[in-house]
Amino acid sequence: MSQLDARPRAGDTVRGSLPADGGDGRGGVRGKGLGGNSVGLMGSAVIGVSTVAPVYCLTSTLGSTAGEVGAQMPAVFLAGFLPMLLVAFAYRELNRAMPDCGTSFTWTVKAFGPRVGWMCGWGLVIATIIVLSNLAGVATSYFWLLAGEIAGSASVAALDDSKPVHILTCLVLIAVATAISYRGMTATKGIQYALVGLQLVVLAVFVTMALSKAGGGGPEFASSLDFSWSWLNPFAVQSFAAFTAGLSLSIFMFWGWDACLTANEETTGSEKTPGRAALIAMVVLVGSYLATGIAAQMAVGSGTSGLGLANPDTSDNVFAALAGPVMGPGLGVLLFLAVLASAAASLQTTFIPVARTVLAMSAYEAMPASYAKVHPRFRTPGRATVTAGIGTGAFYTVMTLVSEHVLVDTIYALGLMICFYYALTAFACAWYFRAELTRSARDLVFKGLFPLLGGTLLAAVFAKTLYDMWDPAYGSGSSVLGVGSVFVIGVGLLLLGVVLMVAMERRSPAFFRGEILTKETPALVVED
Repeated sequence: MSQLDARPRAGDTVRGSLPADGGDGRGGVRGKGLGGNSVGLMGSAVIGVSTVAPVYCLTSTLGSTAGEVGAQMPAVFLAGFLPMLLVAFAYRELNRAMPDCGTSFTWTVKAFGPRVGWMCGWGLVIATIIVLSNLAGVATSYFWLLAGEIAGSASVAALDDSKPVHILTCLVLIAVATAISYRGMTATKGIQYALVGLQLVVLAVFVTMALSKAGGGGPEFASSLDFSWSWLNPFAVQSFAAFTAGLSLSIFMFWGWDACLTANEETTGSEKTPGRAALIAMVVLVGSYLATGIAAQMAVGSGTSGLGLANPDTSDNVFAALAGPVMGPGLGVLLFLAVLASAAASLQTTFIPVARTVLAMSAYEAMPASYAKVHPRFRTPGRATVTAGIGTGAFYTVMTLVSEHVLVDTIYALGLMICFYYALTAFACAWYFRAELTRSARDLVFKGLFPLLGGTLLAAVFAKTLYDMWDPAYGSGSSVLGVGSVFVIGVGLLLLGVVLMVAMERRSPAFFRGEILTKETPALVVED
């Protein structure tokens, strides 16, 4: 048997991973052959920020969020940050006990059993595929927009309007991102420092210049607003339906910070470093979102006309409309470059969670064994990475040809997937550590109360979103047989997971009988 085909067996120990037999007495998880000690605290935090893609998220959802909640957009950003922060504590605690690259999948199996865990893993995988497809689409649009600006030609920028050209460019970008991710964490980390740094610097310049235009930037800024503390009051949103719709978008804007957790088996200090990196990434993100949202709103307002953030003609790509007026023709190009860099960087790092989740599911025999193969040189889940790239390209191509509103509807459907698997992971934390909750106040708060509260908030958003998206008016306004297309996309993808799980249960009954990865409650241990 070649090294490429080798799979870890009980008793094997791989550098940077837990013993395959669970020799630490706490997790019982397997090593998978990934390259250990490849990323430190800063690199892990950068991967978390990069996967979220703050500039991409802002340009694609800033306007949509303003359209839902108006001037209370900053309040909704904070509201979306709260459950994510609470869930981040759950991830931190579970990672300390079981630093496994399967993260949500592995942890929910240990807490609730194989079927719940499999569906949780599916939720993460399909959410990532949706994000990858949208990232590729945005990167493609900004590639041609930037090319048009550099060439000084509107006809070059207009090439993005051609579906064949757009799809072909998108597939090329996906292929390049797949190839980089295939080469491992070291290659990924080096590129990310530059791209994340570029994003944050350009955002800082945009915020500074937007604030300078507020109240005195000329007639095109006539809709500018004076700052009001009421913008931070979520109770001022006009309706609960509008709040939940805005919250779903806000939650999407924070999605991806857990990528640094899925790289835990490749991180120095795998038990503690990824959890700390996730919290650092969350703080950077919420600060960036609040500063940009407030500055943009002060400069152009949240109205539906002109440069207003909620203008339906520009709300799905706010920075394309604001770059020139706010930053001028010279510096405006930097904003286009930042969006392209943001989407491209996230396109690359977002392969990390999906490939490593599929690797873990395969290592525990919940998916075909071929996906457990690790490249002998790069120490990456090569087949899982390539498959994710192919799946992303196919998904985006089909959805682009079928629906004119694919970007909007898949982003709304994505919120459902995110709430689904994050809530399950949060509940898994409280249940897995239930025997430890009375040991100390810290355990009660961080292993019990915070995860339960975060999971409950996300479960509530999931239920309300599921109810609202039945209406064809939800999302882009398109429908299938009278049912909202967002509902069809979201629920249809979850049901597809059920079908695949049933098929895998016939192929791998041992996992679904709980013989491979056992459900358990940990014995009490003394913390260092």
